[in-house]
Formats: sequence, structure tokens, C-alpha cells
Amino acid sequence: MARKVVIIGAGMGGLSAAVRLAGSGCAVTVLEARPEPGGLASGLVREGLRFDAGPYILLDRPGLEWAFRALGLELSEHVPLRKIEDVYEVQPGEEEPVRFHADLEQTAAGLERRWPGSGSRYRRFVEETRATYARLEPLLHAPPHPMGLLRSGAWRDAPFLLRPLGAILARTGLPEPVQQAIGIWTHVAGQKLAEAPSPLAFVPSLIHTAGCYYPLQGIGSIPRALAAEATRAGAELRHGVEVREIRCSGGRVTGVETGDGFLPADAVLSNVGGIRTYVELLRETPPAVRQSLKQLPLQSPGVCAYLAVRGALRQPYLRFRLPPGELCRLFIAPANVAPEVAREGWSPARLLAPMHHDEAERLGPGGQAAYLERLLEEPWWREGLDEVRVLERRIPSGWGQEFGLYRNSMNPVMTARFMRAGRIAHRSPSVRGLYLAGSSTHPGQWVSFCAISGVLAADRLREDLA
Repeated sequence: MARKVVIIGAGMGGLSAAVRLAGSGCAVTVLEARPEPGGLASGLVREGLRFDAGPYILLDRPGLEWAFRALGLELSEHVPLRKIEDVYEVQPGEEEPVRFHADLEQTAAGLERRWPGSGSRYRRFVEETRATYARLEPLLHAPPHPMGLLRSGAWRDAPFLLRPLGAILARTGLPEPVQQAIGIWTHVAGQKLAEAPSPLAFVPSLIHTAGCYYPLQGIGSIPRALAAEATRAGAELRHGVEVREIRCSGGRVTGVETGDGFLPADAVLSNVGGIRTYVELLRETPPAVRQSLKQLPLQSPGVCAYLAVRGALRQPYLRFRLPPGELCRLFIAPANVAPEVAREGWSPARLLAPMHHDEAERLGPGGQAAYLERLLEEPWWREGLDEVRVLERRIPSGWGQEFGLYRNSMNPVMTARFMRAGRIAHRSPSVRGLYLAGSSTHPGQWVSFCAISGVLAADRLREDLA
């Protein structure tokens, strides 16, 4: 008789786990509170324009290809992609923007024109991080383990992993604006360079080697493809079902309690966030573990305005603005990569800005909405546009309510310290039969890492059932 597995949440991790487990003969039921799959990677359509609903902005193609192949799928057959040539710029204050292109030489030449000598320093930085990434990449495809560095031979890169991103960038000798531009992804997470994990230094080398890609049907097309494959493999997806509790007996999972009643299971895999799983859904969580998780710093999803724009969209795909002493703002223009996303002269665009979680909680819904309105009034992102319509707004409290987020947060902030500590384990150390997937269990927060986490969690579950 097939073992019964309940997966909580049809996010990227839950869906990839469902494909993996259903394909191996488990009787899989995926419970999703929302009416569609994908979680924060889902899509949004307003007035015929398609948007990425969540805060994801770039796609890690190598990681996503690995996850799809682990599921017996080819990414290119399920998700049409287009390469982004003019990737992003960062404008610090009123200074000239620092720009990054897919082409390394074009990027280095732009830096050299402004800061003589910086072009060669940037090339050297990219080559060094490319080599480091090649040695450490196998660790992304395996569950975190203290012996991982030794087994992979990547122990030589332990000094790199022990340093924060700020220290890595300081050693490059690149001008301060360039360091800030390379590390802009820490601002998206509300982090400081001195606290961010060093692997974020890999982003430029990935841009110039593997490249950045835009899914022509939006990032939401990725979970839709996985949901279809999970159903084809035999998994049952139930939407509109909210899990209230993970039930246990004698230290072992027995099933889940939903609004419709109790659903028995031999194992439960949670894809609704590690903290929420242990703090809100599991009564058997040891008090010390519960308290430790509550103390982790949290990442807010920030604020977002979904826009219909008409006029001459200025390149590149991503335009960051970094005012002195503030978190960044970001204007996302997918029509710069895929003009066909436009409808009747209108193009979709997003204005996105992070918020510190503590500040978002202090301000409350009213203050969060006021912050977004202030950003909408800033003139920089309207350059070249003739008309703008705001189709929808989202603030942290709204994200939290719609997506069932723990304290209106995406996940723990991926600080250097948290990454080195090993993150949250795929296999629960305190309850047998409980497994976890999602960005809190993996050293990164891209869509690909969430998919990989589902594969790894499913493999731990299969090992135990066997």
C-alpha cells in the first residue's frame, strides 16, 4: 500500500517535492490555502497585463535546470525563457548609475571610463568568484551538513564562506559605488553589506556566464508547470484548504488538522516556512527551539505597486535607486526584455521597495501604505513615460494576509551567521515524519533554491520511508 504524504503549501518547494514523491509511488496530497499554486512565485493578471505577483525579480537558470532535471524534466520544454542583455543599474543618490550588462567586457568598459583601473579589477573579481562558485556549487544540491565542505573538497573556500559580503567586496579595491551596486541584492533583503552572506558575491559572475533570463509567461509559469507535472504524476492538489495544525502522537506525525477535518498521513512535508511550521502549526516543538526561532531576524516582503505604463521605457530591465541613508527602490520593466508582454500600447511594470521588518511592524498598515504612496510620487522612475496607471498595491500586512506569512515576513533574513549555522533542516530533528522545504532551509532565496529545497526534502523523506 502506498505511503500517504501530505504536503502543506503549493509553493515551489512543495510542488517540486510533490513531483518527486508522487513519481516514486507515494500517495501525495498537496494542501494549498490559495486558489492557485506558486505562493510568492505566483502570477497576477490585471487588465490583460501579466505581472510577477511576488518580490522575485531574477531567475537563477542553472539552479532551476538542476531542480527540473532531478525531477526528470527539462526546463526549456516547460518554461520559455529569454536572455536579459541589459540587466540592471544602480543609481546612488544623484550620481550617474552603475550599469551591469550580460557582456562582461561591456560592463568592465563602462566602469573603466568612470574609474580608470576599475575595469581590470572587476574582471579579476568576476574570474575569482566564478572559480569559487564552481567549487562550491555542489553544496547547493545537497542538504546542509558540517562535513559537506570536506566531502566536496570545498574546505579550501572556508575563509570565503566565513567572511561577510562587505569584507569580500572591500578586498576587490573597486570604488565604493561599484561595491554598493554589486551588493544591491542585500538592500532588497533589508540587509547591510557587513552582515550579508558572501555567496551573494557570485551574482556578477552568474550574470556574465550563465546569464539572466526572463520567463516569457512570467515567473508564475514555473509553479504552474510543476503543478501540472505533479498532477500528471498522480499527486492530488487541493486548493482553498488551510492547515490549522500538524498532529503528532508519541513524537511522530499522524496527519494534519484542516478546516474540513483531520487528514491522516505517514509523513508531512511543510512548505509554509520553517518558523511558521514550528511556532504556529506544531504543538510538539520543544520550547527552546520555539524561542530560538522567534528570535531570528525576519525579512519583510516590502511594498509593491503594479503599474500599467505607456511611453518610452528606459533600459535596463531593473533600475535601482539608492538614496543616501535609505533602502533601495526598484523599477522593473519586463517589456524591455519581452516587448510582446505589452497590450494595446500599455506595458506592465512594478515599483518595488523593501522595508525593514521591525519598521513595517511599527508603522502598521496605514504607515506602510503611506510609504508606498510616497514612493509612487518620486519622479525618477517615471522618466520617459507618458502615462501611468496604478492597477494594484501591496504592503507587508496585505502580503501576510493573502499568503499566510508568519508575522507578515517572507522568511528569516539570510545573514552570514544564519547561513553558516546551517539554516533549518529538511528533516525535523524533534518530530519523526516531519520534513520542511522552502527558502529557510536553503542558502538563498531565489525561485530555484526553493525548488531545490523541495527535491532535497523529498529525498530525506523517501530515505526514511524506505
